[in-house]
Amino acid sequence: MNTPGSWERPAAPFTSRVAFAAAHVVADPLGENRPGAPAVIDWEHTLAFRRHLWSYGLGVAEAMDTAQRGMGLDWAATQELIRRGAAEARAVGGRIAAGAGTDQLTGPASLDAVVAAYEEQLAVVEDAGAQVILMASRQLAAVATGPDDYRKVYDRLLAQASAPVILHWLGPMFDPTLAGYWGASDVAAASDQVVALIEDHAAKVDGIKVSLLDAAFEEALRSRLPAGVRLYTGDDYNYPALIRGSSDALLGIFAAIAPAASAALQALDRGDLSAYDDAFAPTVPLARQVFGEPTYYYKAGIAFLAWLSGLQPGFVMVGGLQSARSLPHLVRTFELADAARLFPDPPLAAARFTSLLSAYGVV
Repeated sequence: MNTPGSWERPAAPFTSRVAFAAAHVVADPLGENRPGAPAVIDWEHTLAFRRHLWSYGLGVAEAMDTAQRGMGLDWAATQELIRRGAAEARAVGGRIAAGAGTDQLTGPASLDAVVAAYEEQLAVVEDAGAQVILMASRQLAAVATGPDDYRKVYDRLLAQASAPVILHWLGPMFDPTLAGYWGASDVAAASDQVVALIEDHAAKVDGIKVSLLDAAFEEALRSRLPAGVRLYTGDDYNYPALIRGSSDALLGIFAAIAPAASAALQALDRGDLSAYDDAFAPTVPLARQVFGEPTYYYKAGIAFLAWLSGLQPGFVMVGGLQSARSLPHLVRTFELADAARLFPDPPLAAARFTSLLSAYGVV
């Protein structure tokens, strides 16, 4: 195995970009974490993982899809996660934003019910002291009949927000139920709706996170945003070029590559583009592996790498989602993380990976 990378923690906040890592939750291995059951979380290691991200200068995007929103993490556990995460951020001086969505709803919902659900979660995030991320809503996508319904919901929410929020555009590769979000199946038409919304509420929009895995589209959208509104790339395939080109970042892969991401952003602050490229380049094959199809199961790779890196005691996830990736997929993930020199303790990673092989019957 390769020796660990020489990753230095930053002495001051990044100046050239704002960067969030979307953090996962660590499941309690003794909890009833099976499909359909309420989440049982290992709070000690969940919060320790956030301190790990903050130590590398990254902000934490809390309670996002990386944390298995809608895929094992229920609303009761989400509320506690937001409150605990925000309190931990205050204690260490870390930056935090948290997702407000509508996932407490079950079954068909009216437009008014969607608004009420958003309002409930918006209040939880603001009361906790975190910046609000208005997450894309499965329930809104199901009930909306066109762009006007999206505008009704977002106009109302943005009017209520007490501080600038981050909007959230998650493509169907991450969640198939979000196809046609913003009321248009064509992304160009949808972007027209998004830009009009942001222009009408520019004072209440810090930025928009875009996760469509289309670098050219993201660059075009970024050029249309009003001055002062950020585009937070959520493109886990093309992030080095997009961040270099002036996108900020809100990425699930940053949870797995925090030391390398920090090194790249420190280099960007210095104007050392060669060091920026050197830090990020080995992580791209790993990111494309972790986020390979079906992309929405990428969360298993994040937890897997945290376990191999000694950041959590076991490879177990809420909802039993550790079974979502095959052994060959995990083997390749292990190889690429080692090639990127991301394991802080290679003998520990090797021992844990060997134990997994043995559990699968591979001798």
